[in-house]
Amino acid sequence: MSAAGVAALLWGLSCGASALWRYSSNSPNYHIFSSRSTIKLEYEGTLFSEWSVPGTCSMKNKRSPKTELRCPPGIQIIKPIVTGPDLEEERYLSVDSSHTCFLWYYKVINFVHNLTQVIVIWIYDPENADPSELLWNANEPSLNSIILTKQLATLGQTPIIYTILRRKVYFPHTRMKNGTWHISVPMTAGDMLKEIRGNQVAFQDCFIADFLFLLTVPLLTIPEIPGSLPISSPRGSQLMADWYDCVLSFVVVVADMETFQTNDSFRTWTRVRVPPNILTDDERHSVSDMNLSQDGIFFLINGILYVKSFHEFTRLGRNVDLPDGGIIGITSRKWCWVRYLMKAKRGRSSMAIWTENEVYLGYTGLKFVKIITTENLKKLLNISPATTLTIHNVEYTAHPLELALLLNYCVTCTVSKKVYLVIYNEDSKEWAHQDFALDVAIDSFLIPRFLYSAMPEFILWDKHRIYYYYHNLTITGVLQTPTESGNLSRLSDNSIIHDVFTDYFGNIVVKMENNIMFYFKINIRDAVKLHLWTNSTIKSVTSMNAWGQVYLIYVFENGTIHPQEYPLKLEAESIAFQRKEKCPYIAFHNNIFTVFYFLDKGQNLSVWAQIVYPENVGLYIIVESYGPKILEQKEQVHYEIASGYCTKTMTVTFSQNVNYEAVDDYFKLQHQNTGLLLVQIRPSEYARTCPRSQNVFQVAVGCDGNKFIAVKGFNKKECLRHDFIYIIEKSFLRNRPSKNLRVRYNWKEYGCPLRLDFREKFHPLLQLYDDNGFVEDVGVNFIVWEIHGRDDYTFNNTMKKSGCLNEAQTWKSMTTLNKHLPLEDAWGPESKCLPGRLAPLSADTPVLQCSSFELFPLYEDL
Repeated sequence: MSAAGVAALLWGLSCGASALWRYSSNSPNYHIFSSRSTIKLEYEGTLFSEWSVPGTCSMKNKRSPKTELRCPPGIQIIKPIVTGPDLEEERYLSVDSSHTCFLWYYKVINFVHNLTQVIVIWIYDPENADPSELLWNANEPSLNSIILTKQLATLGQTPIIYTILRRKVYFPHTRMKNGTWHISVPMTAGDMLKEIRGNQVAFQDCFIADFLFLLTVPLLTIPEIPGSLPISSPRGSQLMADWYDCVLSFVVVVADMETFQTNDSFRTWTRVRVPPNILTDDERHSVSDMNLSQDGIFFLINGILYVKSFHEFTRLGRNVDLPDGGIIGITSRKWCWVRYLMKAKRGRSSMAIWTENEVYLGYTGLKFVKIITTENLKKLLNISPATTLTIHNVEYTAHPLELALLLNYCVTCTVSKKVYLVIYNEDSKEWAHQDFALDVAIDSFLIPRFLYSAMPEFILWDKHRIYYYYHNLTITGVLQTPTESGNLSRLSDNSIIHDVFTDYFGNIVVKMENNIMFYFKINIRDAVKLHLWTNSTIKSVTSMNAWGQVYLIYVFENGTIHPQEYPLKLEAESIAFQRKEKCPYIAFHNNIFTVFYFLDKGQNLSVWAQIVYPENVGLYIIVESYGPKILEQKEQVHYEIASGYCTKTMTVTFSQNVNYEAVDDYFKLQHQNTGLLLVQIRPSEYARTCPRSQNVFQVAVGCDGNKFIAVKGFNKKECLRHDFIYIIEKSFLRNRPSKNLRVRYNWKEYGCPLRLDFREKFHPLLQLYDDNGFVEDVGVNFIVWEIHGRDDYTFNNTMKKSGCLNEAQTWKSMTTLNKHLPLEDAWGPESKCLPGRLAPLSADTPVLQCSSFELFPLYEDL
């Protein structure tokens, strides 16, 4: 449904509610809001008289509740004039002077048979586009878009697809088709964040904005089976929503009459229903919690967990190692980490389930494991067994491997209780008691939400207040408001907190049940009330779309659901202008282009950040890390001042200095010095008007599982594969068997044989690759062995000729010493020189100069 259609529905359902007004534009997510944009105004209410707008703006009809206007660049004060004593609130709309006028439009065609996706791209002008393009359901470009695309292509415009996580670039096919470009990309779940970029080409002084979007493998919604019945929350309940942490467009919403699902942020949607005769009518309308996972949609009903998958609706309990009842909560991850380093073999969980006294983790494939009980937690916290300790709430943190538990603690348990916090690391399986204790009333219930931060930072809320815990829990308090001492209910007609929205940019929106909203950012200790956007009679919930922007989801009494974009940035700027708030710095830049870095042995990582601020303000850059102490950190700061502005540039280098030579246990030392760190770089001061609070990224120290070595010259494509068998004479084998060895060449594993002249020496060159291609030549010592046990090879050098002072380890000595081990384990990095093994060199002690790959002497006559 179009924005106008949603507005008409909202207006029709607003009878009896307080009046309000809002605006919209043709650009998705208000991406372009400039002097060229058409601003659409709409007033909900019965007392409208006319619009009050600056004289520099041009308006179609100032006396119509729905009209359009255009304004020059700058802050434009707009409000409706109404009859009666009450005044409507005015907005300070920030109209940009940008030369960005056009946008990329894309459509995806999936080819499952070869796991590729073809992205069809064209250029469109939001102010001159077809309705189907504005609604993002166009199958082909409109006539205006075809003309615009061809004109810009003639001027040299060509799009590319750039992937943010893996930093790969994909180019269009050679020729345009009907005014569109086609770009083929592989289907992937690990490189889903993509951006359409173009050349700096202008048409009539207008450029095209780069377009960030989310593209993963196709995710299908669960089909609705005829005869199935609705499943919902109790009548009168507020909406519940959940989405995949890494696929924001896949959302499930539970209302008090139906459950809805979408894979495109509710541009299209279907209902989720369940088979008859499994639940009673009361049970079907008693959903108290819901979670979305790869295994399906989980519903919590009367303390029992159910899962709805493509094929069935199942009750979960002892059959999957969960309790048959008494479950009080379920949760899943909120922050997306596509890549992370985990040393444990099980992998990380996808959801958590808890009762008053037990916590379970859920894994893909409906596998569940109990990780802790309150009896064990009492021992961990050194609490007397006679006291009462129960699980209050559970939430995943922003760390990709950690989970937080809020615990109720009391002795008499009549008036008040203490709430404690412990954090569990799924990799190390360690519990850490945090410096956190909160005294609350015995009947208080708190909901935690961990913020996108390297350090443990979170907010808590009850029905009326928000509690904040910043900077590794060192800065705490109650979120303040201009009046009422932080009691949000008193500022919203005695409504209570319904939901809290957080995003990757530090924005936090508190939505009350009557749709009044408050706004603040991470590290900010006070909130402001936003302009009224939705009337109190509509049920709504906030969500994040595929572009990472907040939008509102409305569910209407007729059983339909509709999304509406919400201009959070513009609304926040309007309030900030009224309050005369300013960001303390002018600019904050850095070269952190990814959220995941791998450090292998001998490598280091250098990043820089720069802050520009007015003279005498005294800002600086803070670097914080969270995780095992396995890296050294060096900082260098460069300072400049000119024309009343200061510039500070900080360079941070992470490195590791561990000596692995002659250690007692090589692999133990390696395990101790590998792990995952979260790092954040932020300014020392911050405000609601600053664009982004901090940059968060991972540093994984260890071996990158995506790296591999290959011998230069070998490939797996440039030869004709056939059934190739060769014979090794028994006299050439180590154990002198009674028969010759018959070997079948493994084409899949080894690829095409390399043709060499047997009269020439062969010294293989090892090369390092990752999923992006060639990295570097391997310049370290390595070992080779003949996997079938041949011993008829000779050496072309000796240790003495190579400059060795004493006899080093040799293949013969190591295989003799480790006869009980397979050949591939006889000699490796864990092998160290033994006392007494060093001896003076003889002239003929051989040196093996080859590589750690498997050699096959294949002669022309074989």
